[in-house]
Amino acid sequence: MLLNKSDVPRCKPMSTSFGYGASGLGNLYRIVSDDAADAAMAAAYDGGIRYYDTSPFYGLGLSELRLGRFLRNKPRSEFILSTKVGRYMVPPRGEVVDKRGWAGALDLKSVFDYSYDGVMRSVEQSCIRLGFEQIDILYLHDADRFTHGARFPEVFAEAMKGAYLALDELRRTGFVKMIGVGVNEQDVAADFIRSGDFDCVMLAGRYTLLEQDSLNDFLPFAVSRNVQVIGAGIFNSGILAQTPPYRQAKFDYADAGPEIIAKANRIADICARHGVLPQAAATQFPLGHPAVTSVVLGLSKADHVAHSLEWVAADIPAALWAELKHEKLLRDDAPVPSA
Repeated sequence: MLLNKSDVPRCKPMSTSFGYGASGLGNLYRIVSDDAADAAMAAAYDGGIRYYDTSPFYGLGLSELRLGRFLRNKPRSEFILSTKVGRYMVPPRGEVVDKRGWAGALDLKSVFDYSYDGVMRSVEQSCIRLGFEQIDILYLHDADRFTHGARFPEVFAEAMKGAYLALDELRRTGFVKMIGVGVNEQDVAADFIRSGDFDCVMLAGRYTLLEQDSLNDFLPFAVSRNVQVIGAGIFNSGILAQTPPYRQAKFDYADAGPEIIAKANRIADICARHGVLPQAAATQFPLGHPAVTSVVLGLSKADHVAHSLEWVAADIPAALWAELKHEKLLRDDAPVPSA
């Protein structure tokens, strides 16, 4: 049953179209020095980026520490800050911790907890690491089949009975302006916004130049529920972030298959004919849909920021989108950005 909507005023829709994804500040796959991290954040801020997204999971707390240290020197009213719940950190007490893809994470252990108390504990830790009492957006993180497999129904039930109540309370009391869900699967996102009064969804990898199945059900549903969609993983784990020939063709966290590589090559060829980098087309494409209010790009180095700002500002002719549709590389019903 749909929960009753709160009568507490909400914050206005996001005014920032492109955001800074701070997973790289947690040393995702490779070490990023403090100086390099600071330079990347400074380049982003100087370049006009005003939406910053992080998570306790990124570097097991390191990303929040670095981002908070940087943003505490900026006027709080000038930026939007989001982080996530569903995990908190504990000392491992001698236990060997699998840090997965975090090349230089903090020596802490991540614990999944979607209960009411678990969310409140997670938020308290995040506020301490970030150095801010109030956080603009909190996302319920990774409560999906991709992360939890066969346990997903149990996780979903726990999240709605516990985590959602905590998030809604934090929103009603003014400590959080918006609450959302950050997942990899569109049907899971739809289940959450069908079951609770969420403001936004951060959807990773499911609405990109290579994948538009979200047009079938999720994006129209989000529009009908007045739920903002933040596009993440828009490069599909890396293949769209490159220009052929690909150094390492990754798609959806795995090696890209020959069909995906062939499709990405055809997209890149059409982009080249129109004088546009495929990265620029991939960055701007999701914003053509009325549900998508922001796109978050993972940025860990100053040169990455410089390239991303160029992609954001690139002039993409309508003829490029038209040719992609004519060649059946983009769905006919996919809205595209205006000039």
